[in-house]
Amino acid sequence: MSELTFIDTHAHLDDRAFKDDVEGVVARAREAGIKKIITVGCWSKKQGVKQVVEIAEKEYEGVTVYAALGIHPHDASDVKSDTPYNEIRTLCENSKKVVAIGECGLDYHYNNSPKKEQRKVFIDQINLARELTLPLVIHTREAEDETIEIMRGEGAEEIGGVLHCFSGSEKLATEGLKMGFMLSFSGIITFPKADELRDVLRNVPTERLLIETDAPYLAPKPYRGKTNESAYVVETAKKMAEVKALTIEDISRITTLNAESVFSLNEVEERGEKKAEIAYKIRNSLYLNITNRCSNACTFCAKFKSYEVKGHYLKLGHEPNFNEVLKAVEALGENPASYDEIVFCGFGESLIRLELLKKIGTHFKEMGCRIRIDTDGLANLFHQRNILSELIFVDEVSVSLNAPDAATYEKLCRTPFGLDAFPAILFFLREAKKFISRVQATVVSVPNLDIEACRRIAEDDIGVAFRVRTYNEVG
Repeated sequence: MSELTFIDTHAHLDDRAFKDDVEGVVARAREAGIKKIITVGCWSKKQGVKQVVEIAEKEYEGVTVYAALGIHPHDASDVKSDTPYNEIRTLCENSKKVVAIGECGLDYHYNNSPKKEQRKVFIDQINLARELTLPLVIHTREAEDETIEIMRGEGAEEIGGVLHCFSGSEKLATEGLKMGFMLSFSGIITFPKADELRDVLRNVPTERLLIETDAPYLAPKPYRGKTNESAYVVETAKKMAEVKALTIEDISRITTLNAESVFSLNEVEERGEKKAEIAYKIRNSLYLNITNRCSNACTFCAKFKSYEVKGHYLKLGHEPNFNEVLKAVEALGENPASYDEIVFCGFGESLIRLELLKKIGTHFKEMGCRIRIDTDGLANLFHQRNILSELIFVDEVSVSLNAPDAATYEKLCRTPFGLDAFPAILFFLREAKKFISRVQATVVSVPNLDIEACRRIAEDDIGVAFRVRTYNEVG
């Protein structure tokens, strides 16, 4: 097992609960695999917020601490001038460790400050974040509609950030995702009565997930009732893995990459120069990324936003050859036969490289591996021949149906084959049944798609399995 590392994206190391133990909290976090912590400072009339930056700028063995600075809605009524904003602005401009504005937002549960003052201070901080080009860390409690209204009205989507300690509704999650925000989940997802929240988590694209402690509050099971600290974020990660049907390694990799991205924690790294992964693991499946070329330019394809999927970077600098693929698999350090399956899937149509795919697939099949291909089903049109009989080494094929008719398919998938594409996919599905033991049709749950009509075509007309893929999901 590879070493697990995590980022606690929201802790309050300046809280009085840690007054004499910040070093100990960080040391225990390091031992648990936490490599970075964002300590979130909330301005107060008595102390300001400078002490948060002082904590972040200390040197800690094996752990880097960053800071987010903001005015909590509880303290909004104490803001009587521009002084708090000027203090935050100065600290942001003079410390490289400040990576976000917040937490800010609305809290109508306690109403420690009048709602009107909360709204004003929230708006002011969105404008400050825009000025400083820093992401937002947003707190909302029993104020979802107004939070969404202010975020939209003030252009929060142009900045982005995170809805922290997410415990809201499906509506809030959907609206936050539409505006490009990450959703950060805390130990609440481990609580026995948090079934509705776990349902929300289940539907959040992995590319938008973060984990946090909100320490010293909300300790997860089995530490519930104790003072929370960054080391306990691992328990939240375990539950997230369970809910998302992923491994703890997947969650480690995914949430780390997401946090580094949204908070620009690795500014020195140019993403375009990052080396793409040819072989990558999700759960216990080995995926092979052999091309970024694709027949279609689907409107819902995630690569038009990012070439990252479940914590893996897939934008190839060149198309790998047979030996490069084998070396990439070998570098993972596991026996290929130990995987549940080997899947040809990346941000491209693998059957475009048919000869290479056959060579690789046959090689691993002879080693006892199970082989799966994820495809758009247009290979016959691309190669201008029926290629299904050449795939007898394949155990499963998953075909992107994506529409109930030719016109809808052409509109959604922007295919160069026009109205010929959809009937070609139906033929591919029927023909695949002759040579491949398991055949599945899939659709992406884009808005307004008639999924039940697609299901009837797959299950009733053609007689293959059917699966609905979450919008933005790959894999």
